[in-house]
Amino acid sequence: MALVAVSKTVDPSRLGAAVAAGLTVLGENRVQEAESKAPFLPGATWHLIGPLQSNKARRAVELFAVIESVDSLDLARRLDRIASEVGTAPLGVYLEVNVDRDEAKAGFLPEALETALPALSELSNLRLLGLMTVGRLASSAEEARPAFVRLRELSTRLRARVARLGPGLSMGMSDDYAVAVEEGATVIRVGRALFGERRG
Repeated sequence: MALVAVSKTVDPSRLGAAVAAGLTVLGENRVQEAESKAPFLPGATWHLIGPLQSNKARRAVELFAVIESVDSLDLARRLDRIASEVGTAPLGVYLEVNVDRDEAKAGFLPEALETALPALSELSNLRLLGLMTVGRLASSAEEARPAFVRLRELSTRLRARVARLGPGLSMGMSDDYAVAVEEGATVIRVGRALFGERRG
């Protein structure tokens, strides 16, 4: 299992200490914030874990080793083209799934992903590492479990049909990562539990 240390709003000096201590995979929600920090953290590998606007796609491909928030076929096609142009192919991506069907969340609906997956699998400059979801905001970690179960079950079903989809499951954050691990998470995205409450 991999730990992505969510570095949103964390000062580069603190992140430098974290990287020196072995937390070398950092996750940012915004391209601009990662760009401002990356020059100070040469030992870090960056994951984009927040939504990606299409006009920032090129900058994201150039900076991030993995983009965990691919939420549409159009975005995937753009990333595939750019990865080829800038020489970063294959670019690792996770397909974000809105398993809770929450209107406030981004991501493919499960049935939309099933429809899009054959076309996604043809994008040779992308490496489909697996699926990602954001657990339900709830008063207890246990309430997030059904979302993690649904993502794992969807992954199993889709991988039986499309061999290029990897087994990765990026799910679980500071409040619910333990439950996510119990349900098969291969990547957890933890910020507050590592760095304390965010500023701003």
